[in-house]
Amino acid sequence: MSYDLAVWVGERPADDAAAALCFTDLYDRYIDTEEPAVSPVERIAAFVAALLERWPDLTEDEDDISPWSTGPLIREARGPLIYFPMRWSMAVEASAYAAGLLRRWASTASTHRHGNCGPDDGPRAVGPLLACVDQIV
Repeated sequence: MSYDLAVWVGERPADDAAAALCFTDLYDRYIDTEEPAVSPVERIAAFVAALLERWPDLTEDEDDISPWSTGPLIREARGPLIYFPMRWSMAVEASAYAAGLLRRWASTASTHRHGNCGPDDGPRAVGPLLACVDQIV
C-alpha cells in the first residue's frame, strides 16, 4: 500500500470540489497524456529539492530510510504539478514534513484541504501558491 500526494502551483481552490477539478485538470494535462513531458516549474523543482534535503532520493537510498516509493523523485513532477507515492509506513512523517514546507513557504497562511492531507488527519498544507490532495492506493 502506498500514500500518494499531489502538490501544485496555483490559486487556492475555493472548496473540495474545486480542488478535485483543478487536480484532475492538471493530472490530465501534464501526467496522463501522450504529449512529451513538460519540465517542472521552478517552484515545484524547489519543493522536490527541499524534500530531498530531508530524505535521499530512492535511487540513492543505501540505508532504506527514504519515504519515496519512486525515483528519481523529480521524474514525478510535470509543469506545475507533482504527484508522487510514498511508503505507507512513512507517510505520516513525510506528509507532515511536506505540509510544513508548504506552510513555511506561504507568506499568507491560507489553507485548503481535499479530504485528508495526511493519513492520520495530521498536518495539512497550503498557501496561496501550492495546494495538495492525497489518495491512498
